[in-house]
Amino acid sequence: MSLEVTNHAAVVAFCAERGIGLVVVGPEAPLVDGLSDSLRAAGVPVFGPSQAAAQLEGSKGFTKDLCARAGIPTAGYVRTASHDEARAALARFSAPYVLKADGLAAGKGVVIAETLEEAEAALADMFGGGFGAAGAQVVIEEFMEGEEASFFALTDGTTIVSFGSAQDHKRVGDGDTGPNTGGMGAYSPAPVLTPELQARVMAEIIEPTVRTMREEGNPYQGVLFAGLMLTPEGPKLIEYNARFGDPECQVLMMRLKSDLVPILLACAHGELAGAEVALRSETALTVVMAAKGYPGTPEKGGAIDLSGVEPDGAKVFHAGTSLKDGTLVANGGRVLAVTAMGASVTEAQRLAYEAVDKVNFPSGFCRRDIGWREVARERGV
Repeated sequence: MSLEVTNHAAVVAFCAERGIGLVVVGPEAPLVDGLSDSLRAAGVPVFGPSQAAAQLEGSKGFTKDLCARAGIPTAGYVRTASHDEARAALARFSAPYVLKADGLAAGKGVVIAETLEEAEAALADMFGGGFGAAGAQVVIEEFMEGEEASFFALTDGTTIVSFGSAQDHKRVGDGDTGPNTGGMGAYSPAPVLTPELQARVMAEIIEPTVRTMREEGNPYQGVLFAGLMLTPEGPKLIEYNARFGDPECQVLMMRLKSDLVPILLACAHGELAGAEVALRSETALTVVMAAKGYPGTPEKGGAIDLSGVEPDGAKVFHAGTSLKDGTLVANGGRVLAVTAMGASVTEAQRLAYEAVDKVNFPSGFCRRDIGWREVARERGV
């Protein structure tokens, strides 16, 4: 059956009719729309933050202001609510300029402008409706030098448990070229985020966030996905996601040793302190196969044949796919995530691309260098 997630009453009724014991709200839009609040009000256990707490992803400005109040290391910033205000604020920064649509923009609301002219053009696009309602306000940030990595933590609002690290590849093209996307591939763990750095992230970023949200009456329950910049001064927060993320979720789930459901239920019931959370030490790497045209207008309807992919070893996660007259076809931008495990990033990369090459998807494409930074480090380059 088809169930529209924006119809909260219909979702609640469905859960009651089917005796649903746990709802995991995956995408960011239903979280920001308050679906978890509607379910909790009906007595349905939920993994995912409230509407108020989901502002950590739903509003870049909200998160930046929280960082300022809690002393969390992040880039300097200015929140702007009009085109004129934003243009004037550019004078407080130097190139390259980092411009972010305040609201949800499917991972595409960030522009790094190399010149003042590019920055002004990007602002005109944002305030001109290029990102819809997400661009009604714009955050301008200082550019941070360093390498990006992601850190994940689970929390029930009080207890916090580490859930590993990953490194995403946002740009559409090899060598990190072209426009930003929702993610073209990822691997986990990210060795660049050492145990010492992870301890700093927990103490300086994650714990102050959870504590401040709780003290201010918006306790956060769910997964905190911290996008980080590893700067010479230490890790700094770029932004939060209020969900596991895609393609980071694929590599994290491949590494999870513990049973997932008890962990999610423990978060939902405020009992995370007693939950077992264990990850495998091996590396998982995923390669996103996208439809031609992505991140612009993707070419939908292209046939996909997975019969050549080995049944064991690699795992193919479906995203933008559907069935048409019994044939698997592309029905979105990012279509498949081909994932493999290995003893190192180099091995996981090799196995993942061996599986990619067995996927028959003529109207699809992928990056061929997922994990390139760590592969180079493993080779001593």
